[in-house]
Amino acid sequence: MKVLIVFAHPDGQSLNGAIKDITVETLERNGHEVKISDLYKKKFKAIADRDDFQVLKNPNRFNYISEQYHAYRNSTFSADIVEEQKLVSWADLIIFQYPMWWTDAPAILKGWFDRVFSYSFAYGPGRYEEGNLKGKKAIISLTHGAEDLSDYGETGIKGRIEERLFNIQHEKLFYCGMTVLEPFLFPAGADEETKLQHFDDWKKRLEELGF
Repeated sequence: MKVLIVFAHPDGQSLNGAIKDITVETLERNGHEVKISDLYKKKFKAIADRDDFQVLKNPNRFNYISEQYHAYRNSTFSADIVEEQKLVSWADLIIFQYPMWWTDAPAILKGWFDRVFSYSFAYGPGRYEEGNLKGKKAIISLTHGAEDLSDYGETGIKGRIEERLFNIQHEKLFYCGMTVLEPFLFPAGADEETKLQHFDDWKKRLEELGF
């Protein structure tokens, strides 16, 4: 299986970096091929603008979605977008590794979706589950600052975890046709014993990937 890890944390030595390294080691040991897109290391541009296109369809009245369609049909996206889209096309499974900041993903990952999951490449006219990335799978792997998930839920201060992940899991991944697998949630504020158990649980889950 071909696995792409989209890594969105500014420090490779962080907890997210450790999870990423464990993911790579476990997957490769089990015979999977792995590639990493380290967004901060690449200094990936998070802002969607005119610079995303080598040639503009309409330079006088800029419409980003229209320009995406034109660029995909005419191979005129900027080089960084082309690189990421090639990685997405290559992968059978994409793992998104990032920290939850303000109950959401870092801005650099939002920008990655804005620019890479372009109209005509990732989705087009049609209903849910009919996106252009159908057949691919995705997993969100994230860290959150709590000791456990007690801050989440119907009565939790942060609301239901499903609500926090809906925007990516449903409105992006599912909408573009991907099969969204159960997320992996790592409590960054947990004690060391709990953290080690989460590491072991993640390794076991990765080892059992059989598709």
